[in-house]
Order: sequence, then structure tokens, then C-alpha cells
Amino acid sequence: MGKPTGFLELGREVPALLPIADRVKNNNEFVQNEVFGSKINDQASRCMDCGIPFCHNGCPIGNIIPEFNDAVYRDNWREAWDILSSTNNFPEFTGRICPAPCESACVLGINQDPITICNIEKTIAEKAYKNGYVKPKIPYKRTGKSIAIIGSGPAGLAAAEQLNSAGHTVTVYEREEKVGGLLRFGIPDFKLGMDVIDRKIAVMEAAGIKMVVNAHIGVDFNAVDLRKQFDVVLLTGGSTVPRDLPIPGRHLKGIHFALEFLAQNNRRANNMPLKTAEISAKDEHVLVIGGGDTGSDCVGTSNRQGAASILQIEIMPIPPKKRTENMPWPSYPMILKTTTSHEEGVERKWSILTKEFIGDENGNVKELIIADIEWLPAAQGERAQFNEIEGSERKILCTKAFLAMGFLYPDASGILAQLEIGLDDRGNVQTNHFQTNKKGIFAAGDMRTGQSLIVNCINEGREAALAIDIHLMGNTNLESKQGSLMLSN
Repeated sequence: MGKPTGFLELGREVPALLPIADRVKNNNEFVQNEVFGSKINDQASRCMDCGIPFCHNGCPIGNIIPEFNDAVYRDNWREAWDILSSTNNFPEFTGRICPAPCESACVLGINQDPITICNIEKTIAEKAYKNGYVKPKIPYKRTGKSIAIIGSGPAGLAAAEQLNSAGHTVTVYEREEKVGGLLRFGIPDFKLGMDVIDRKIAVMEAAGIKMVVNAHIGVDFNAVDLRKQFDVVLLTGGSTVPRDLPIPGRHLKGIHFALEFLAQNNRRANNMPLKTAEISAKDEHVLVIGGGDTGSDCVGTSNRQGAASILQIEIMPIPPKKRTENMPWPSYPMILKTTTSHEEGVERKWSILTKEFIGDENGNVKELIIADIEWLPAAQGERAQFNEIEGSERKILCTKAFLAMGFLYPDASGILAQLEIGLDDRGNVQTNHFQTNKKGIFAAGDMRTGQSLIVNCINEGREAALAIDIHLMGNTNLESKQGSLMLSN
């Protein structure tokens, strides 16, 4: 513990942001981390080195947070990087886009603002790249075993790096022209730039991992034929079927799934082919349906494209501003979240029922009929119900709508059908110790669990890699968050 009185002397402080008027002019990152200077050391000194570090448990990948905080306070960035990179394959990603369940579990957060763990993590990663600490994880020798990983999101890439470091020959297949999955085509550049992704991919390729792009396994390439070429196949294709809104008028032009909009904007911002008809929010009256992070990303993107107005609605009631007795520390609290995108300009409404889209004579959406609802107390073990408030039905202007209501499960056709992979009752890939019903075929990430956080996906990839290593070799030297070879189902 570098400074025992740090948490008593200093409050939480984070880097400044570029002014809203400046940052909405482009898709660049706007957190001024590089000018934060020695304040990051002061922030690390607030860590109390708790006897039981709940932050460590709150982090799905088990980052060793008090130890790297202490190293940052002592200005030992190499030590900090060694500690952080031992548990986290992608701190340059998580330091930018993780919702920080570790900070929610921080003991200091009981009665003060928690440690700025995410920003410290990001700073460690950037210092490591700048100072040359980031090296390819090249194995001492190869095992002769080959592994195909289908899908290049955080779960697939984490598994690839772990398995390659264990000496296996790893090939990652990606259906798009560049690897990264939702990291590249689902997260706006102003949160995670493609240059940050490319930088890490270059390190992985230098370690011997082969990346094959424009390879849509199960569609352009037969999955059964691919299976014959490898000792193991790991499926990390994600949860790709979006939740739809089956109301009258859904067929009208101008209504899109959020990911269609976000992926196209990322392509446009990086001079990549759009692949689909142009979707633009410029001068439109934008409606975002869904109150989560993806909806927030649609807000930020719409602001950058010059929307005339933006309204974000959510069927659930407005969350509380602080923890309630039903969400005690150190659990992750479902409280009201106001993002930087919200601060850039949006109207937000909760407890809103969407009823019908109305179109113009050309088949374009122009309005949406909505109504206010009242949520009723839920009985024990039952789902909450709601009543529509009488007389609240009305029309609102809507010339562009983005559905940001999450994802349901992976696409059951294509690769899953060709390989005859078993699914659970939620439509996700069913596994036992990450292995599917087919021997030698494993699954990890959102394809296995349903949609989740980036840190959960990284953990999925790491744990799946450990299970595969044991399957191939009978033992493993790879680390597990659980600290044993007991794997989850």
C-alpha cells in the first residue's frame, strides 16, 4: 500500500473531456487522458489495499487491482503492466469501454467515490505501448496441435492469445474484412478507435496467430470441412439475433436495428465500404428505443451525424440515482446512468410503451404512437406487469428509428446447423466445461452465455482456452480466475 492516507486526502478525479461542441464534429476519442499527468499516481494512491479486495472479485477476469494501483502510485509502470496483463488480455479495450463492475465493488465506494480503476487500467496500457513493454506472447515451443477459432470478438481473441501462448497453432476466422467483431463494428470510434484494435492485432499476429478474414464459416465455407482440418474448433460467433419490435408499421423505411446504424458509421468513419444502403441521422428526428449502452451509442452517433432531434425511450421505469436496499454494495447497481453521449444532447423518457409506427405516402416512417405505462409490484417469483395509463396515448415525431433492445441468441443456421451443435432452452450453445455436444468443438462468449459485458467475454475466452488445453494435453499451465482446474458449465 503506497500511501495509507491517500483515500483520506484525495477525492476521485478523472481526465477532462473535450468540449461538446468540438467532440461532436468527428468520431475521435475525446478523453484527454494524455494531459492528466501525475494526477493518475494520486488517484492510484486512494486505493486502500483492503484485506478483502472486493474489486478483485467484482472484476469478471479477476484483475489484481490493489497491486497494480500500488505500482502506479510508485511510478513503476513496468510492474503495473506485468500485473495487469497477467489477467487481462486487452486492458487497452476494457480501460475504454468496460462498465467497471470493479468500481462498483470498491470498498471505498461504501461511503466515498470509488477508485478510478478503469482510467488507471487504460493509462497502464497506454504507458506500456509507449515504453515498449507490450511484447508478442511467443511460446517456447509448439505442441503440434491446431485450433480454429470462429469469431474474432473479445472471447475469440482472448482464447486465441491464451492458446497460442500455450504452444498451439491458432487460426482465427472472421466473416468481415477486418478482425475485431463487435469491438470494431459495434463500438463507436469515439469510445474505441480502430487504431487501438489494429495495434493489438498486430502484436497477436507477431506472436504467430493467423487471422483469416472474409471467411464466413457456415455460409461461404463449409463448417464440416473446416472441422476436419483442426484438432479443435472453438465457436465464438456471438449473440447475433437482435430483439425486434413486432408492432404495426415495423416494415416502414427508416427503422433499423442499432447495430446496422453503428456498424455503418464505423465503416464510414474509417473509409471502409458500407456494404448496405446508407443510413444517416442527418436532419432526422431520431428515436432510439432501448435505454442501455447500445442506445447511448446511437445517441452519440446521431449527434455526430447532425440529427435534428433525438429522443431515447425505454419501457422500464427510470432507475434510481443511488443504490437501494435491493442492490446493496458490492453488487453491480442498476442505477441511472448518464453517459457522455447523453450529455451531448438527447431527451430521455422511461415507462413508455411503443404501439404503432405511422408512415407517409412513400412508405417512410414519420411518427410513432406511444403511451405511458405504470409498473405494478411483482409477486414473489413472477415477472412484473404494467398497465397502460388511460388517456396517455399520443403521437411523436419519428423520421428515423433505431432499435437498441439487445440480442436474443446466436444464429442457429449456418455453422451451428452444419455441425449439428446442441442448443439450450434459451437458444444459446449448450456446453459442458465449454465443450459442445460434439467432441472437440467448444464454445465461449455471447454465443454460449447470451449477450454480456466485454470483461465477461474475455473471461469466457480465457476459461475456454484452459478447457481446450486440458482437452488436448491432459493438463495446463494457463491461469484461471478460479485458481484451479474446476471449470464452470
